Amino acid sequence: MAVETAPPAKAPSPPRQRSNLGEALRIRAYQAGVLLALIAFWQIGLWVGWLKPFIYGTPLGVLQSFISLIADGSLLRHFWVTGQEVVIGFIIGCTLGSAGGLLLWLSPLWAKILHPYMIALNGVPKIALAPLIIVWFGLGMESKIAIASIITFIVAFLQAHKGSQEIDPDLIRLMKSLGATPWQTFRTIVVPGSVPWIVSALRLNVGFALIGAVVGEYISAEEGLGYMVYYAGQLYDLNAVWVGIFSLMIMALLLEAIVARLERFIDLEH
Repeated sequence: MAVETAPPAKAPSPPRQRSNLGEALRIRAYQAGVLLALIAFWQIGLWVGWLKPFIYGTPLGVLQSFISLIADGSLLRHFWVTGQEVVIGFIIGCTLGSAGGLLLWLSPLWAKILHPYMIALNGVPKIALAPLIIVWFGLGMESKIAIASIITFIVAFLQAHKGSQEIDPDLIRLMKSLGATPWQTFRTIVVPGSVPWIVSALRLNVGFALIGAVVGEYISAEEGLGYMVYYAGQLYDLNAVWVGIFSLMIMALLLEAIVARLERFIDLEH
């Protein structure tokens, strides 16, 4: 008697995999080429006199400054301090903001009451709050974390609330017709449906958290990449300034990569 078997799952096509890998490598090569071209233009500008080393620094000087700051441990210390401020502020602000924005769905009255205040607060340049926060929280790391938290809270709150308002009304009516309580509707429909908006807020808040922490360090700090850039600028050490700026760029890329991985994980689970 013949035995019927299900057709085997198709394995990914090796040529297709090679094509994707080749495209990724080609993009990386182009990205490296752009960076090298910028450095070359920088160096050529110095050689021909278009750029002044005292004003723009030099690629070799930046490299030497980087090695020196790594060797004495100061760059890693500043990087670690700013990293803590950014990550802690990001987590606090995004968590509380997303939760608050979603929970307002349960109380339309409070949503209407708080909405104009959140819009007004969002319209204020966030950096303008930094001096007040430093006075309230002191000169230590706590004030920088508070700045990053408040900035990211506002964005996360508004995005989460907007996401909860964009839920398909037919789904809400369906849940009501099935006898679901508002809390059950909130958990099963509103929260999952708002995930794309929350993830969008996470991406936006990577930059906002970094800006908040660095501005706080500019105003008052003794450690951190913002303090390092400010102090080096006061001494006209442009090479050290560039090291600090590039370090901030690296931190932003790392945080963006983490958020992108989290987004992929959420997409798989969602």
